[in-house]
Amino acid sequence: MARIFISTGEVSGDLQGSLLTQSLKRQAAVNNLDLEIVGLGGSRMANAGANILGDTAGIGSVGILESLPYILPTLQLQRQAKQYLQINPPDLVVLIDYMGPNLSIGSYIRRRWPKVPIIWYIAPQVWVWSPPWQDTARIVSIADQFLAIFQEEADYFQRLGANVSWVGHPLADRMESAPSRESARASLGIEEEEVAIALIPASRQQEIKYLMPAIFEAAQIIQNKLPQVHFWIPLSREALRQPIQQAIEDYGLEATLLDGQTLEILAAADLAIAKSGTVNLEIALLNVPQIAIYRVNPITYWLARKILKFSIPFMSPPNLVLQKEIVPELLQEQATAENIVSQAMELLVNPERRRQMLADYREMRESLGGVGVCDRAADSILQILINSLG
Repeated sequence: MARIFISTGEVSGDLQGSLLTQSLKRQAAVNNLDLEIVGLGGSRMANAGANILGDTAGIGSVGILESLPYILPTLQLQRQAKQYLQINPPDLVVLIDYMGPNLSIGSYIRRRWPKVPIIWYIAPQVWVWSPPWQDTARIVSIADQFLAIFQEEADYFQRLGANVSWVGHPLADRMESAPSRESARASLGIEEEEVAIALIPASRQQEIKYLMPAIFEAAQIIQNKLPQVHFWIPLSREALRQPIQQAIEDYGLEATLLDGQTLEILAAADLAIAKSGTVNLEIALLNVPQIAIYRVNPITYWLARKILKFSIPFMSPPNLVLQKEIVPELLQEQATAENIVSQAMELLVNPERRRQMLADYREMRESLGGVGVCDRAADSILQILINSLG
């Protein structure tokens, strides 16, 4: 039996890991390959058939200060994984994003089993922000192969001498199974005259503190302006249910919190107000107008800007694809309830503004590659695995 070890973290990484696991399992069966997939991930990867050695979906963070509480849990999970792999060595390793922890575990595997192929699928986003203090040479040296999901990502690592293939973005596959707007609204019981707004305030604990108050305050103002509005909130992690439910009550929102129906909620929405992240790309692929919000600890933001010289052209993935502002981004001090309401009302009542965003979405979609992304990635991985096994 061949063993693939997949290492990822956070909710979005767990999603990408699950999509890849499904394709690997399917293609292994077609090729009569007896395959075991083990990894660090979350419930989605587990449901896709991976043996999860430790749950990393809930211990991710963005920011310097924000990451401190998760250092010890991350190290403990990595120690568990290393102990398992010492007894059950991998035949191939896939690293998915999650830069700091994956640099650590990738370096360990490279030292311990130098001939085991390491593939970085969805590379760290140094290609976006490229800080002067980041050792990109180390990232390149760890991996035998990069499977890039953005063309600019592929170009960046190729310039550094890496072996890179551009496979396209896996969410293009996920959207193939997404419901239509009509069927999504019917399944959720949304009336034709109802204005449905999706709120995506958090997938990380820190976002409950820094993002949710502004988003929910904006929702409260919008509700006062539009009596026919109803808010729909997909639950990304069970641990976030209580604080989100409490906030719904505190702000007096006409809102429904649902678990396991993210695509239905997003597809049914007239507008989405969302944290910045992978979900922005899902929303764009569903042709729903949106606003992206990003906010971290003020000290983290100051350190990043002033000391580390952190600078990127855009934060949300739809804007990064075309390197232009498709989606309005409200970052840090701009992420106020008033600014969110202003952008939201413009997108709700200005047909031309909505048309322009949808036209930009179409252009963006063409740059993501065709469907079959996960199968292309899985095929590359299995070919490398078969070759390495001789």
